[in-house]
Amino acid sequence: MGKGKKIKCLLLILIDIFLINVAYLLSFYIRYEFNVRSEHIDIYIKTLPVIITIYVVSLSVFKMYKSMWRIAGIDEVIHGVTACALAGATNFLFMELLPHRVPRVVTMLACLFIIILILGLRLSYRVLGRLITYVNAFKTDGKENVLIIGAGHYAQILIGEIRGAKASQYNLIGLVDDNKNKINTYLNGFKVLGNINNILEIISKKHVDLVLIAIPTLDVETKKEIINICQEAKIKMKIMPSVSELLDEEVKLNQMRDVDLRDLLGRPEIELDKDGISEYIKDKVVLVTGGGGSIGSELCRQMAKFSPKKLLILDIYENSAYDLQNELTRNMKDLDKDVLIASVRDKNRLEEIFKTYKPEVVFHAAAHKHVPLMEFNPQEAIKNNVVGTLNLAECADKYGVERFVLISTDKAVNPTNVMGATKRLCEMIVQALNNESKTEFVAVRFGNVLGSNGSVIPLFKNQITAGGPITLTHENITRYFMLIPEAAQLVLQAGAYANGGEIFVLDMGKPVRIYDLAENLIKLSGFEPHKDIKIEVTGLRPGEKLYEELLMDEEGLTQTKHEKIFIGKPGGFEIETIRKLIAELEEISKTDDKEKLRDKLSVVVPTYKRINI
Repeated sequence: MGKGKKIKCLLLILIDIFLINVAYLLSFYIRYEFNVRSEHIDIYIKTLPVIITIYVVSLSVFKMYKSMWRIAGIDEVIHGVTACALAGATNFLFMELLPHRVPRVVTMLACLFIIILILGLRLSYRVLGRLITYVNAFKTDGKENVLIIGAGHYAQILIGEIRGAKASQYNLIGLVDDNKNKINTYLNGFKVLGNINNILEIISKKHVDLVLIAIPTLDVETKKEIINICQEAKIKMKIMPSVSELLDEEVKLNQMRDVDLRDLLGRPEIELDKDGISEYIKDKVVLVTGGGGSIGSELCRQMAKFSPKKLLILDIYENSAYDLQNELTRNMKDLDKDVLIASVRDKNRLEEIFKTYKPEVVFHAAAHKHVPLMEFNPQEAIKNNVVGTLNLAECADKYGVERFVLISTDKAVNPTNVMGATKRLCEMIVQALNNESKTEFVAVRFGNVLGSNGSVIPLFKNQITAGGPITLTHENITRYFMLIPEAAQLVLQAGAYANGGEIFVLDMGKPVRIYDLAENLIKLSGFEPHKDIKIEVTGLRPGEKLYEELLMDEEGLTQTKHEKIFIGKPGGFEIETIRKLIAELEEISKTDDKEKLRDKLSVVVPTYKRINI
């Protein structure tokens, strides 16, 4: 306990002692109708040390000197009443053992007065704070008029935080809720003004500047409806993070974020078999390659909830790994973790890591993923994606890793580019090794992750910030999109279903038209498409196709216990054959003959069909 807290605690104890004396003296005067005899006072003074000790100890046991009375609620009141009642009963029994005692009526009356005085003092602190808040609420100059959507538990948290801020920038004007029983009722003193259909009218009538959406479990369609209404009114919006975005499942005002494309994607919350995930993660040493990247870092965050014995974050890029290390240290103090700066290309370094740490579960997210860059640098895709995966997978086999999960991509399906072809070859590596190893090797395949490093969304945002135009390669190009937390959670879930050799395919929902995505992002940024920010079509890039597939024709599809995870049947590949082909690709990559390398890659990966733009 800090010095300041100790002083406050001591002051509160002294005040309680004074109030206990006041309560007893008041009880004496009431009992004897203001004619108290000196012998009564003498008996009281002799027993006073015991009386005070019993009350102070009881109040301490019930944490009455540690409670935050500024935000005290019914729980604190119950604890206070219980503490005083217990102390009163103890004092009553103590007096019964004495030959000369304080009269019973006085003891009982004093207990009642002590409850009133001690709790009254504490609750007056909250009442005073509330009165100050009400006075400040009338000072609206320079404040934003705020409307909260939702009148439930999370709205109550926001109201408390807005009130508690000494210099709040918000002037709360009321709430909106679709529960008809809540309309025209009050939540913490603020009126529920109507339902969603009344939002436009309320915004206009009350001159609302900002809408706070305080329902983290809001269904997708209702969320879209609210966003569209606010966009029509050209009003600023902030939204409470979804449950999947919260690390500690607590919500604070500073966690409210701007509405963005993830809120328009239409992706419902994921239901996980937490027991199944915990079974293969809890108390295990887990290695995540590419741990500082978008997917790798989210895997680390989500995995930390399942109490691994040690988390190993491996990445060649030190800055992102360092940022993640600091974040996890701040938010998950009990997590045992090490950050390893290493490349999956370096087999000797990987051998050292596996010898030292003996990982039991490996998630392989490290890869070059940028399609156009890999078209122009195919040798690097071979070295990093293919050779790196082979190095890591062979170490996993050699050192007895229990489960190896490769993060793959929809671009590995009938690939038309080098990146997709190398990721398909990675899938072939883990399927082939699984046939000979005790390690369960699996791959998880999904599409684009919204907002990940190198994705289209950060590019569009930068272009909007620069005043436009937004550039995209084709008006009708579509892609599958998934949220980063959703992808990481489903990868963990798929790992729980692994028997070895499977390619798990994640349900990506409906494909999204990139042109529509660009228009929505412009609107969310407060601009009008084609007027404030133009959209230009530049033509397909090398290796790019109009749509992506998630499943190869020859693989078939099997449902798992999870409605969003499917299984493609294992492939019949031989690891020695694949090793020989990879060695040939490595030799060609040293010559820097890109065309020869692509030709050889199309032989190694028969489904790779090059397209020329």
